[in-house]
Amino acid sequence: MVQAWYMEKNWTGDQREEHHKQPPEFIELDKLYKLSGVEYFQVNHLNPSSDEKLKSLKSNRGYTYEDEITCSKECLQDYEKKLKIFFEEHLHTDEEIRLVLEGSGYFDIRDTNDDWIRIKVEPGDLLIIPKGIYHRFTLDSNNFIKAKRYFIGEPVWTPYNRPADDMDCRQEYLNLIKSF
Repeated sequence: MVQAWYMEKNWTGDQREEHHKQPPEFIELDKLYKLSGVEYFQVNHLNPSSDEKLKSLKSNRGYTYEDEITCSKECLQDYEKKLKIFFEEHLHTDEEIRLVLEGSGYFDIRDTNDDWIRIKVEPGDLLIIPKGIYHRFTLDSNNFIKAKRYFIGEPVWTPYNRPADDMDCRQEYLNLIKSF
């Protein structure tokens, strides 16, 4: 099951390490949503097409396209370059929906105070990262993740690196967060 915690400020070293504050400050799932709008669901990763929660999410949110991505040294062309790109702070104009099938990694998101929260994802974890939130992704020290990606309509992967505060999706996100 997903774990989330505040990251230490001004950390150095490998981005694939946990980077806990000292002492560690874990975040409960309901608080994670209130701090960021990020939603979490546990899904049957061994047979996602039979999972009723996933079927409901796809239907209710209009997810009509899906694919799979595998991130590892062996499977991802330009592996080191891609990891650096994924780890640049950015936002998207659409939700980012990921279901982890195998492996593990970290999604880092900004909370309402602009502090980093690290979310560790493992098989069965499905995250919905709202459009307009600053975030980034990295593998953990296992260097492997396989995930399903869901989209409304045709896939859009365009990242807008920070600063992108003048974008409509960013302003919509900030208004959404104020309502929590």
